[in-house]
Amino acid sequence: MTTVKEQRMNTYLALAVLIGVIAVVCVIGIITFNKETEYLQGQAEVTEYRVSSMVPGRIMEYRVKAGDHVRKGDTLAILESPQVEAKKAQAEAVEQQALALSAKAKAGARSQQIDAAYEMWQKAKVGVDIAEKSFNRVSNLYQEGVVSAQKYDEVKAQLDAAIATEKAAESQYKLALSGAQKEDKEMAAAKVLQAQGAVAEVNSYIDETVLTAYADGEVTEIFPHVGELVGTGAPIMNVAQMDDQWATFNMREDILKDYPVGTEFDAYVPALDRTIRMKINYMKDVGDFAAWKATKETGQYDLKTFEVRATPLAVESDLRPGMSVIVKKEHSK
Repeated sequence: MTTVKEQRMNTYLALAVLIGVIAVVCVIGIITFNKETEYLQGQAEVTEYRVSSMVPGRIMEYRVKAGDHVRKGDTLAILESPQVEAKKAQAEAVEQQALALSAKAKAGARSQQIDAAYEMWQKAKVGVDIAEKSFNRVSNLYQEGVVSAQKYDEVKAQLDAAIATEKAAESQYKLALSGAQKEDKEMAAAKVLQAQGAVAEVNSYIDETVLTAYADGEVTEIFPHVGELVGTGAPIMNVAQMDDQWATFNMREDILKDYPVGTEFDAYVPALDRTIRMKINYMKDVGDFAAWKATKETGQYDLKTFEVRATPLAVESDLRPGMSVIVKKEHSK
């Protein structure tokens, strides 16, 4: 039979257990209710580059489609540009003309031209001989008073003209022998270089009608259809470099102290149902146009938003642009 003393001890023991349980529950409640879970949501991104052409043209053919993986140097699309082909024909014609002029300057006069100049010189020399003989006869008659002074002057002028003609013919002959001047040859050579530069420029434009991949990646978007016209620099397709990944988060500045540049953290990707390890490598304010948040209802000061970027420590082959990236942050109230 239980005594009064034993009943009293059992009562005290039950009361102590109850008090202990209440204390444990209170402690757990205090710890739980003093912690608030905040989720930082970001978005996966990859580096993309746009494929475009330096020359206008018409899309003639696509060698890839959206979703294809391409390697650096792969042909992506081919443009048709009749204007560039016409300019190439013009440039090549100018080049051929310049080459011909340069060859002519280097070769000098033809043998037929040299022979003709020589014959003209000899003819002029004969003319001088005849003029000298006529002048000598008229001069003697003039001294004897048989002919007038006017006749003497006419014959003298004919002699002077014959001598000048002979000198000019001799100069033409020597010029034909020596060929073009040094300056003429240099000018012809410069014309050739100029024409060759024009051809090279047009060829570079023709190369631009064949669009190739700048780097390895995946074709994510194609803009114009086959047969459509595109202008200079107009984007034709986007290529994503899937191995250059990062995630972008917009964070208030009051939590930046927990995420300085260089911080590593775990992030959950719902689309993959997987947690990945990331590292912060970039931080910048997003500007005055971004949302601000007042710290108090009285608005004593505002919190600015910063863009924070983090890259996976290892390339995640399944991570696609646009996927949500969630970071779980717990802090005390």
